[in-house]
Amino acid sequence: MTLTTADADKILADNFAPWVIELGLSVESLGAHRAVLRLPWSGLLAREGGSLSGQALMAAADTATVIAVSVARGSYGPMTTVQQSTAFQRAVTDSDVLIDAVVTKLGRRMAFADITMTAEGTEEIAARASTVYALLG
Repeated sequence: MTLTTADADKILADNFAPWVIELGLSVESLGAHRAVLRLPWSGLLAREGGSLSGQALMAAADTATVIAVSVARGSYGPMTTVQQSTAFQRAVTDSDVLIDAVVTKLGRRMAFADITMTAEGTEEIAARASTVYALLG
């Protein structure tokens, strides 16, 4: 099955905790083993000094991985984060963030992904993450 952006938005709405849904993430595009999500700017997600909090970026990267793995598998199924590593490279202020998650290896029980986060309108990387997921179903 090939997922559409509407399918992926439904995965977000149906399978995540209310606080993750409140981040306002939306699916921008899907490709082979890839999902690009948008994290809209919100002052509620800013830390002292006005930059987007690392916690919000990490949650967005983790969530984008679920969508990318679902795309790679052709449908959503139960999965859980085993490991996530995030490196922050520059602050994001007053800008949406595009989260590009790419599944680099999809096995029967494990999936690996690399995530790049950039402030909209720039090509400068704000953060990078790598994730490992256990596929439960």
